[in-house]
This record gives sequence, structure tokens and C-alpha cells, in this order.
Amino acid sequence: MENTLPKTWLDNLEVLDIAFQPIVDIHTGKTYAVEALLRNYEEVGFNSIFELFDQIYKDNLLYSFDVALREKAIKKFIKIDNFKNIKLFYNLDNRLFKMANFTSGNTSALLKKYGIEKDTICFEISERHEITSNCKMERILSHYRDEEFCIAIDDFGVGYSGYKLLYESTPDVIKIDRFFLADIEKDIKKKIMVNSITHLAIQLGIKVIAEGVETKAELMTCKEIGCHLVQGYFVQRPTKNTKEINQKYNTISDLIKHDKRAESDYKLDVYLDKIKPLSVQSKMNQVIEYFKKYPNSQLIPIVNSNDEPIGILQEDTIKEFLYTQYGKALLLNDGTKKSKLKNLISYCGIADINSDITTIIELFSNNKDSRGIILTNNSKYYGYLSARAIITIMNEENILFAREQNPLTKLPGNTVIERYIATASSNYDSYLLCYFDLDNFKAFNDVYGFRNGDRVILLFADIIKKHLPPEFCKAHIGGDDFFVAVQHNSEDEYSYTKKIINVITKFTQDAKTFYSKEDKERGFIISKDREENVKEFPLLTVSASIAILTKATKNRSSKNINSILSVQKKVAKHEYSHLSISSLL
Repeated sequence: MENTLPKTWLDNLEVLDIAFQPIVDIHTGKTYAVEALLRNYEEVGFNSIFELFDQIYKDNLLYSFDVALREKAIKKFIKIDNFKNIKLFYNLDNRLFKMANFTSGNTSALLKKYGIEKDTICFEISERHEITSNCKMERILSHYRDEEFCIAIDDFGVGYSGYKLLYESTPDVIKIDRFFLADIEKDIKKKIMVNSITHLAIQLGIKVIAEGVETKAELMTCKEIGCHLVQGYFVQRPTKNTKEINQKYNTISDLIKHDKRAESDYKLDVYLDKIKPLSVQSKMNQVIEYFKKYPNSQLIPIVNSNDEPIGILQEDTIKEFLYTQYGKALLLNDGTKKSKLKNLISYCGIADINSDITTIIELFSNNKDSRGIILTNNSKYYGYLSARAIITIMNEENILFAREQNPLTKLPGNTVIERYIATASSNYDSYLLCYFDLDNFKAFNDVYGFRNGDRVILLFADIIKKHLPPEFCKAHIGGDDFFVAVQHNSEDEYSYTKKIINVITKFTQDAKTFYSKEDKERGFIISKDREENVKEFPLLTVSASIAILTKATKNRSSKNINSILSVQKKVAKHEYSHLSISSLL
């Protein structure tokens, strides 16, 4: 395309500069991409980037300017070390289609000129601003998808199209807006919404970038939710110096390494098939040779030029062509430049090797035709998890859950408790941890029998299930001992403690229904203690030992937490309130 920009804008283009901000893998800290950001707009007389683009649009030069800006960004991008292994995210103005000189093929020509693969570029399209009827976002997405470019929706969740875009266009990437991520660890509504967006995106095969992350707490929450990538000041501020872009950000990798929540219960490598993938640009004769070389293969994972998985090619799909001479000739005809293989690819769920096993199982289960899941590592193809392997994992998961579940209360047992305390001890989030111990239970059991003793235990289990919110972990240590815990913010500490007190009150009141009228009026029962001495025992109640961990808590080892909870349990039994609380330093 011949550049028709007037001298004023050519001069402005010389002054303008490009800064890059890294987008990194949230599990490993490796750089996945950089976003190109316009700088020095003040020096050419504009208060913001939006003001500059509004003016160039009014001058009817938007497309000419944008193509020139793309070249400027690409020329600087190739100065980054290891640029061939990362992507370039480039922001598009939604009004490009309204320009009279808009034509196809200009970006492809630029990429060819600078020796860059098409898969390297990802066009960001924002849904923050309403788009006029003659410049719909669907049209922009459709155009660049037809040109086989990677597409990202920026500022997802704050615009006008939202989920409609995911349904109609299915972009490759969505960037969750900073609004939803600011202090997400303190805001349960934001956490639920981002979890919902991320979960849906994963099911649709869309990568999720947590954009604008500024704190460790925000990063860890986004990782816990399942976001694939992260961008923001916590990783690195935008820089005009290409030498400052790292291949890996140890700040992120070190955090994940020391976070025990990153450890998976399953070593998925054990179940993984390391099936060799094929490039989407492979010729059909290469596909046929592949199946001849690997006769037991029923499918081939297909990747792009960056080794990112696209889907799978099933043997059954091409067999239909190979059964007839005409079909085979059609399949092998290479008269077109476009990839024939791309039209034969089937959808396949894609998940990161570090994904929670629940995510992988759900991704598989939600597609009734699924033959398995492709797993990635640092967004690159890593291996294939077959349906048989996933079903094996599901069976093992069910057996493990059944083994750990208390047969009476159906609550999880000690493994879950140990895992929760280990998590609380391995990071600097705030937690409320509580041991419950039923008071005078042995005496009640001796007088009223084991059947009624079981009913009392079931009563207490039912109370904590119904009267503690869903965010609480609820578990049965065994016998008349229970454990509950919750991650909390400082403003929730009082309300959660009050809920524990309400459990004590509720159980003490409801447990009276198990006594005879005489024992209730008397307020005690007569039974033998552990030394066989006859004594008076008060009616059933429950004691609670609470340990509060704050962000400032340093001595939070599992041993220390368990020790404090155990000591306090004895103290609580002698308190009028049946409650003992401490905040760990």
C-alpha cells in the first residue's frame, strides 16, 4: 500500500514512539507476548492517545496512519531478544473500516517484509466504545479472522457486546479489564464474576489475560481462578527500551514455586500421550504419511507456526476422502495456497499442564463428542490426555473422595484439613481457622447410646453445612471433632467470627431436644468419667478454638497452627462463651 500521509503526520510519526509491556504465563513467568503502546503523543500536541486517533480519523487518514504505525511497531518489535518466540499484540481502532482506502493484505505484506510469521501478530479490538451500525465489531473480527490473524478482545466485560461476541466470534484471547481485577482478593463479587468469565472462556478454548495486575494478591487470585496469562505493573511497566523485555520474569516464577497451592495432586505427565503434532501448513500427503508411520494413531494434534495447538485431525475425517479415487485426488490437490488441513480440524479442549484437575475433567465432560484434551506448557503444545486417561483420573478422584469422606457426616476428612492448613501456612493471605469439639459428648453417648450419639454428630454437621457460608471449608476430623476455615479480608473477620458464635448457640439449643424432660429440667446428666467416677455432666454444647492469620502473620507453619488450635481447644472448654480466639503474629 502506497503511503498517502501528508508531511505533518509523517513528521508526527517520527516523533511518536512505541513502548512494550510484557504479557507472561501466569504459571511460569515466561514471556508470551508484548503489547505495543503508543508514546510521545504529548510531544505532537495531544493530551491522550484517544485524542490523537480522533483527530487522524477526522482528517480521514486513519487507515494510512495505522498501517504506517504497524510498520513502526514491527520494526521495533524485531529488536527484542527472542522476538521469534513471542507474540506482538497490536491495538486496532474500530473505525478503520470506515476509511475509503481500507484494503486487505497490508499487514501480511509487512510481516513478509520483516520475516515474521503471521501467527506472531495478535490484533486487539476493544469493546469499551460503542461501535456504529456501519462499523460493527463482528465485521472487524470476521475480517481479521478470515485473514488468519490471532484476535484478542480488550477491556472485556466493560463494553457493549460482552458475551454476544464470545458466542458469535469466538476470539483467541480475551483481556479482562482492570476494573474487575483491582483488589479482587477483597471483593467476592469481582472474584465470582472473573471466575465465571474465565471458566466460560476455558470451555470455549479462549486464552484469558488478567490485565492491569498491580499486586501479588491480585496475581495469586487470578492464578487460583484459572487465568492463563498476566499483564500489569506487578510484572513490568511499559518500556521503550527493548533490552528491558525479559524472556522470563523470575518475580512470577519464584512466587509460584513457593506457593504450595501450585502443586497438583496429579502428576499429569504419567497419563499423557506425547503424540507428535503436525503443523497446520502441512501438505495432505504429509498427513497420509503420518498415519502410515503411526498406524495406531487415531488422531493428530495440529499446531500453528508458534507450536500453539489449534485442534485435532481425526483419522476418520480423512478416511472418507481416501475411500474413493476422486476423494483422494481432491485431498492431494495442492492448487491452492490456503491450508486444506485447516478445514478438516476438529475442536479439542485445551488446558495448561498446571490446570486444576477439576477444570480438565469439566472441560472434557462438557463436550459429549470429546476424545480427550490437549495440554500445553507455556502456551506451547505439550501432549494429549486421552478420554481413557481422563476417565481413569475421574475414577481415582471418586475413590479418593469416597475414601476421605466421613461415612457418617459425608464431610471430607483429615487429608483435606492438612492440605488446607498447608495452603494457609505457605502464603501471606488472611485466614480464619477453627477447631470444634463437642463438650460432654462421651457422657451423653454412655447414657443415651451410640445411635443418639451419631444423631448428635449429624446434627452438628448439618448446622455447619447450613449456617456457614459456601466459602467455608467444612471437614470432620473424626468422632466429635470438626474443622472449619475460610480465607478472609480484615473487614470480614468480625462477621465470620460471629457466624462461629452462632453455630455454638444453635447447637447448644438444638442439642437439648435429645434429652429427656427430666434431664433438661435438671440441666445435667449423671454418668461415669474416664476414671469410672460417677459425676454430674452439663448438657451438650460445643467449644470453638479460632486462630486468625493476617497478612502480617510470619510464624504460620502448619506445626505452629495445629499446636495453637489444640491448646486453645482446652482453654475454650473452660470459657463461659465456649470460645477461644488468638491472632498469630
